[in-house]
Amino acid sequence: MGKFSFISAILMMLTTGVTQASQDPTTPLGWSTPTKKQASKRSYVPTLQSILCDEADTCTAILNDVSIGLGGKVSGYTLTHIQDDFVTVSRGGKQWRLELFADNIKIIER
Repeated sequence: MGKFSFISAILMMLTTGVTQASQDPTTPLGWSTPTKKQASKRSYVPTLQSILCDEADTCTAILNDVSIGLGGKVSGYTLTHIQDDFVTVSRGGKQWRLELFADNIKIIER
C-alpha cells in the first residue's frame, strides 16, 4: 500500500508540473494575452490620372486606371463634376476635389 501511494504521489507531481510549465513564469501577475483587433477597411480617395474631353465637350476622367463619365463610380466614389483641370467625387455626403498634378486633396465643405 505504501508503494502505491508513493507512486501515485509522484505521478500527481509530474502531471501538475506539466500544467504549470505551460505558463510563462516571467509574465507579470494578472497579465493576459492581448486579443487581436479587427482591422477596418480603409477606403482611399481615387487618384485622378487624366481628364479627356472631345469636341462636343463630353468629358471623361481616368480614376484609378478606370475611365468613367459623369455619374460613374469607382472604389465607391461617384464622379459628380468634371472640369478641364479638376474633378469632384462624392461619397457618404462628403465631396472631394481632385486636381491634376495636385499635391493635396481638398475636401469641399458644404
